[in-house]
Formats: sequence, C-alpha cells, structure tokens
Amino acid sequence: MQFPLTFQIGATHLPLHALTETLGMFIGFRYFLFLKKRQGDAVPQPNRIWAIIGAVFGALFGSRLLGALENPPVLLSTPNILLYIYASKTIVGGLLGGLAGVEIIKKIIGETRSTGDLFVYPLILAMMIGRIGCFTMGIHEETYGLPTTQPWGMYLGDQYLRHPVSLYEIVFLGLLWISLALLDRKASLVSGARFKLFMVAYLLFRFLLDFIKPGWRFSFGIGSIQMACLLGLLYYLPDFIFPGRLIQKRHYA
Repeated sequence: MQFPLTFQIGATHLPLHALTETLGMFIGFRYFLFLKKRQGDAVPQPNRIWAIIGAVFGALFGSRLLGALENPPVLLSTPNILLYIYASKTIVGGLLGGLAGVEIIKKIIGETRSTGDLFVYPLILAMMIGRIGCFTMGIHEETYGLPTTQPWGMYLGDQYLRHPVSLYEIVFLGLLWISLALLDRKASLVSGARFKLFMVAYLLFRFLLDFIKPGWRFSFGIGSIQMACLLGLLYYLPDFIFPGRLIQKRHYA
C-alpha cells in the first residue's frame, strides 16, 4: 500500500483524508438528526441550536489550541504563531473544547438539562470515519505509531513496522459503541451519563495510546495531549466517586 492514499479530481490528486474527514462530519451530523427525530429531544429546539453552536466553536478553538500545544518548542519558534495554531488540530482538544463551549453557552442561556447524550453515537461514527482517513496518511500525518516487533505491525510509508494506532482507535471506538449501547439497555442511566462515560473511556484510551505514538514529551514523560486527557478525567472524577450521578437506583415495590 502506497501512503498517503489519494483520489483524483481532474488533474489534481488530493489526500483521501480530506474526503473522509468531511464525510465523517457530514454523516455524523445526519445521524445526529436521525436520532433526534427518532428518540425525541428533551432540550427545547432553540437551546439545542445554541448547544450545537457552542460545541462547534468550542471544538474548533480547542482542537487547534491543543494541537498547537502538542509541540511547545515548535510553537514558540514558529515565525507565524497564528498560522501554526490554525493549521494544528487534535480530536482530544476538539472534544474538550466542545465540552467547554457547550457548558459556557448553557450558563448564558440558563439551560440546566444535559445536552451531550444525543451527540455520543454520532460522534463515535464521525471519529471512526475520520480515523480511516488518518490511517490513509501513513507517516505523513502525526497519527501513526512507534516502531514495533509485534506481528500486526504495518509499513506506513517508511522502512519500519509500526503500530497502526488509527486502526487501534477504530476498533476501540467500535467496542465502546457496542458497550454503551448494551449499558443503555441494561441500566437506568442518568441523563448525561452516556456522554460522561464516552468522554472518560476515550480520554483514558487516548492517554494510554499516546505512549506508543511519537511526539514531544515533558521531562516527566507525557505529552500535552496526555496532560489534557488527565485534566478531562479529573473533571469527571466526582461522577465516579458518586455513582448515583451516572446510574439511577432501582426502586422495588
């Protein structure tokens, strides 16, 4: 397989990643609208629109800011910091930035209900499609793994067998989707619990996954994205200290 994979429009060859990234966002949003129509929405339509606006702008800002902070020495030495920030992105920053954007909007409009549950499965779907695109970039985008001697190592564009971390993430997201769906059926989840469980599972996964990815590290051995993951996990810690915030108690007659 030749990396990066491209598709042709006329005389122009474009990375397949550009297509899958756009396709992931489009399909994910259409799936969100489908679920909203099928399941209903406890959040009033105007407030839901504001929540989406907060999520979009928060995700754009968070993705690029954390992406730029992924390599602080390069950020500080770049001749055009704003352009470097604009060109950087990471899904962890997008998730945390989107969370912050929604919470800020909810405070402004006075919405107290959870708005995250309806986003979970569309987010997982969009991320899986996006990671297919990341895989097609091979080593030409910083979503590849360290060299490995494991039998499932893959050549991603250089002479080394590497961890196909994008494929690991696709498998993880698929299993997470199945696990959350089963939990939805078997447990009485509190409103907002599905989104919290998704965030905690993904942040913990990414914290561990980044140990087998190349990149800049602080002197204590972890990178900026892993630091962000830990902060996100700390934010959700009270929900796991008090399980009643996630699962409703069953009442027996």
